[in-house]
Amino acid sequence: MTKEFDAIIIGSGIGGLVTATQLAAKGAKVLVLESYLIPGGSAGYFERQGYRFDVGASMIFGLGHKGTTNLLTRALDAVNVHLETIPDPVQIHYHLPDGLDIKVDRVYDKFLQNLTAYFPQEARGIRCFYNECWQVFNCLNSMDLLSLEEPRYLIRMFLQHPLACLGLVKYLPKNVGDIARLHIKNPLLLKFLDMECYCWSVVPANMTPMINAGMVFSDRHYGGVNYPKGGVGIIAQKLAEGLEKAGGQIQYQARVKKILIQKGRAIGVELANGQIYRGKRIVSNATRWDTFGKLIPVDKIPNNEKKWQQRYEKSPSFLSLHLGVKSSVLQKDTECHHILLEDWANMRAAEGTIFVSIPTLLDPDLAPEGYHIIHTFTPHWIDEWEGLSVSEYEAKKEAAAWRIIDRLEKIFPGLDAGLDYLEVGTPRTHRRFLGREDGTYGPIPRRKLWGLLGMPFNRTAIRGLYCVGDSTFPGQGLNAVAFSGFACAHRIAVDLGIGK
Repeated sequence: MTKEFDAIIIGSGIGGLVTATQLAAKGAKVLVLESYLIPGGSAGYFERQGYRFDVGASMIFGLGHKGTTNLLTRALDAVNVHLETIPDPVQIHYHLPDGLDIKVDRVYDKFLQNLTAYFPQEARGIRCFYNECWQVFNCLNSMDLLSLEEPRYLIRMFLQHPLACLGLVKYLPKNVGDIARLHIKNPLLLKFLDMECYCWSVVPANMTPMINAGMVFSDRHYGGVNYPKGGVGIIAQKLAEGLEKAGGQIQYQARVKKILIQKGRAIGVELANGQIYRGKRIVSNATRWDTFGKLIPVDKIPNNEKKWQQRYEKSPSFLSLHLGVKSSVLQKDTECHHILLEDWANMRAAEGTIFVSIPTLLDPDLAPEGYHIIHTFTPHWIDEWEGLSVSEYEAKKEAAAWRIIDRLEKIFPGLDAGLDYLEVGTPRTHRRFLGREDGTYGPIPRRKLWGLLGMPFNRTAIRGLYCVGDSTFPGQGLNAVAFSGFACAHRIAVDLGIGK
């Protein structure tokens, strides 16, 4: 294997893989270094007793076939690989306090009808709010989504799509709560919108950027939520396959120990085994906390990164239950994704909100015949899991698991009796296998910020070093980190003078 590359990518999460495949497709010499056995990170999988479990959630955006916001489809196409997808007719079935039992149907007007049935006096406000989300989405969906750090791209986009660009500039500093309160007054409906945001941003509406919401709240009805046949891990596997077809390289069980800096410039990486690789550009798909503090020593952290850490904090990790259950547990017409909350005051608390994915309702081949997978997870912080003996740790996991299962019995009666397999993951599990500081889901603002204006792009203050993934614009979610991958590869390609 050659030891010098145009770009070295640390980590094979979706953001890293999209960066790598985009660069390889342009003819760059690319190396991806992955510490685990398979690619994907939070979008990976594992197998147990005939079940193929997704590591993360199975609600996947970006696999549509029209427009420009279908970034996962475009990333796969760029390296001539494809996968089969299964459309999900309902994005989420909410089970919320005050009797709110609401389904987000794939058909936009049907969703609005479902919501308006609970809030008839807010019918106009509901439509106005979600229509503003469509305005954001339509602006995004009219242009190629590449690096906002590249001036020629920005000029070209403005000349080609002046109204769309001005529309995005208008919403860039806005949060969802700012817009929602212009149209909606009902306190309960505003709490519902908090949950609409929290379920993917892990913060309420007043702290969730409007640009992100415009993408999520509209694309679920436009491109739709589509599940990849074979499981979410297939996305990363296909991208890794396409990378190698395009001439790129990926090395597994290759843990990067540090990024090498010479005269203020990133020039390569050193692995835990002492192996050194040099690259013209270095890309970290690790979290910003892992990048600046572990891969780069604390005393070398640039001032702007210290300021970023003052604006953003680590979101919680999750307690995850991977269940195998008898098919009889699920009633006919059960939806794939559910959210359960009994008390609004606990929405952001540990074990407050419970998220549920049942991917075998879309792809039965992921489980043995006659059984389903239920993947359920709820926020948890790593502090609660530190300093325990082995027996204390196992007992704490078991107690937490049964608390969650007891609550899920309200939605899935007979769940306990129908249980065939149970595996519990904690924030420590996520930290260990995903290599994420404290097992965090990603960065969240410490206080209300101006929309996305505080979120950094791909370049860093260290020359030759870039970041990609959920610690960069536009944030969390597979389609969002794919966006960051397209942007990062575009910026690097321009810097290297390759591609178009």
